[in-house]
Amino acid sequence: MLLVIIFTAFAAITIVSAAIVAFSQNIVYSAFSLLFTFFGVAGLYVLLAADFLAATQLLIYVGGILVLLLFGVMLTHRIHQIHLSNESMRLGPAAGVVLLVLILLVSVIYRTEWPTVSVPDLSPTTARIGALFMTDYVLPFEIASLVLLTALVGAVFIARGRQG
Repeated sequence: MLLVIIFTAFAAITIVSAAIVAFSQNIVYSAFSLLFTFFGVAGLYVLLAADFLAATQLLIYVGGILVLLLFGVMLTHRIHQIHLSNESMRLGPAAGVVLLVLILLVSVIYRTEWPTVSVPDLSPTTARIGALFMTDYVLPFEIASLVLLTALVGAVFIARGRQG
């Protein structure tokens, strides 16, 4: 019962904050709502016992992409005064389409006979992923690391070339 409550809380946080991202007219509010969306998704990954995905979600999206987005927003002059709007948006037809899709999805969900599945193994995945990277997938792992190293050296070379 506690897991259902925690799942519902994370799902609600994710859905509400994603709706704020989509419908907010202030880009700063959208960026901060995106933060809560990413945290909610990471929480859902934790509930699914996908600790590696949760850590990756936090490190890459929250730690990298969102911080980059917030720096871009904060360093742009007077961006907090800009309000996003779309005068050509037709709320009535859009709401009708959304309602029809929702009715279709709910009817499909209720008419489908869902098979029961066994509970999956909820052991931590990080150790298994690390072991697979160093045994079965060592060549693709090393190739990916060389590609990333080449991209990093190329970015430094390009940045130094522009500075003089």
